[in-house]
Amino acid sequence: MFTGLSTTNAQIHEIGVFLGGSNYIGDIGPTDFIAPNKLALGLLYKWNKSPRHSWRFSYTQSKIISSDGNSEIPSRKNRGFQFENNIKEVSAGLEFNFFDFNLHDLKPKFTPYIYSGLSYVYYDGLFFLGNNPKYDSKHGAFAIPMTIGIKARIMQHLIIGLESGARYTLKDDLDGSNPTNKNLEDLKFGNINSNDWYVFTGFTLTYTFGIKPCYCTE
Repeated sequence: MFTGLSTTNAQIHEIGVFLGGSNYIGDIGPTDFIAPNKLALGLLYKWNKSPRHSWRFSYTQSKIISSDGNSEIPSRKNRGFQFENNIKEVSAGLEFNFFDFNLHDLKPKFTPYIYSGLSYVYYDGLFFLGNNPKYDSKHGAFAIPMTIGIKARIMQHLIIGLESGARYTLKDDLDGSNPTNKNLEDLKFGNINSNDWYVFTGFTLTYTFGIKPCYCTE
C-alpha cells in the first residue's frame, strides 16, 4: 500500500582545479583589462544547490608583475617603474548559470555563468626607494571578485570552463604606490584615490559527484 513519498535532496558537488594567468591593473605599467602574463594556479569546490546556482569556494595563487616600459602612457614610460608581488587568494560566493545546468540530466550541457562574492588576498607590502621596490611586511586585503565564464560537461563527471575574473581590492598598495606604513607616506605616488585591481583568466576542470534525487514509497 502506498503510504507516503520521501525525497532525498540532491547534493551534487564539484572539486577541481584552475589553470591560467594573472595580470594587474593599477598605478604602474599598462592598464589592459585582460592581459595575463604570469601563471596562476588554484583549487575549486562548488556545491550545486540548483541547476541555476552554486556556492563556490576557491584558493588561487600567482605572481603579479608590471612595468612602466610596457605602458602607452608617456608619463609612465618616462618614470620607468616596475614591480612584482606574490598573491594568495581565498574566495567564497555565488555562481549563477544563465541556462539550466542540471547535472542529473545526461544530455550535453553548456551555459554562460557569472560569479561574485568576497575574496581575501594575502600579499607583500611594498614601497619604492628611487626606482627600486622594497619589501616592508606581509599585508592582507578584502577584494570583490567579478567573474564571467562559460562551461560545458565533456564527460558524465567532468566539466570544463573558461573564465576571466577581475578583483577590485579595497586597498591601493599591491604595487607599492601607496604604502600603508605611516613612516613611508612621503613615498606615495600615482592616483591614491583609485584602488588596485588584479585579474585571473584561465580554464577550470572539475569532477562532479553526489546523490541523484530519488522517490521511494514508505
